[in-house]
Amino acid sequence: MPFLEFIAGSVSGALGLAVGHPLDTVKVRLQAQSMYKGIFHCVAKTYSHEGLHGFFKGMAFPVLTTGITNSVVFGSYSNALDYLSQSRRSDRSQGTPASMTHVFTAGCFSGLMQVLVCAPIDLVKVRLQSQATVVRYRGPFHCVAVILKEEGPRGLFRGALALALRDVPCYGLYFLPYEVIRKALTEDGKQPGTFAILMAGGIAGVVTWAFANPMDVVKARLQLSGAGGREYRGVLHCMRVSVREEGLRVFFKGLLLNSLRAFPVNAVTFLSYESLMRLFYQQER
Repeated sequence: MPFLEFIAGSVSGALGLAVGHPLDTVKVRLQAQSMYKGIFHCVAKTYSHEGLHGFFKGMAFPVLTTGITNSVVFGSYSNALDYLSQSRRSDRSQGTPASMTHVFTAGCFSGLMQVLVCAPIDLVKVRLQSQATVVRYRGPFHCVAVILKEEGPRGLFRGALALALRDVPCYGLYFLPYEVIRKALTEDGKQPGTFAILMAGGIAGVVTWAFANPMDVVKARLQLSGAGGREYRGVLHCMRVSVREEGLRVFFKGLLLNSLRAFPVNAVTFLSYESLMRLFYQQER
């Protein structure tokens, strides 16, 4: 049933978030602020000033809303793939795989849907995570209220273009290596095993972030530009200023952290998603 993918995506997203949020917080701070010399310096400063709680800033809001985000991604991907390939998930798992073109296109579609629905959620998460010594927002709802008051409704969509430039192509790349690697590690006629799903999901996450990182840096800076951070006029202006002041290496800030975080997060996400989908389909029979 089409809605089952949305349910499985919601649960798997929450599990993946719980695994990766501390590293995501460090990544956001490295990308958006120049006060840190590197990963370990950021970790040490965060812990010394804020304790363990500092690594989980902004987590409550994504936990409540990640169900929406991942539900949109996995639900729209699976249903788009059904439509493009004119086949059901159960057919593809029995040895009739979708074409790589269909997989990539369905992934891009899921990225677009994710941006349209979840851009404000991502903005609030980034602003809450970036708070260090100065606490500007008391929580997610206060953050939304302040943004609406000071920046208007458009403020909730700061960085949305950069988010779209990151997520639309990169979700195509996200699902493509997953499908290819999972199939390569699975014997013909058999269901993918736990190892195949974990490896395929983890590698897919790392590959995706290798391509997504430059625009992720731009997105984070644009999202913080209305919160007392540096003001940028748009994506291209942010890129030009960042390169002029910090060199091309600026686009790879947080890449190591993203890669370290991406493998376990996406391995857990895909394994929980696939396990739930099998459970749902078994109950349907």
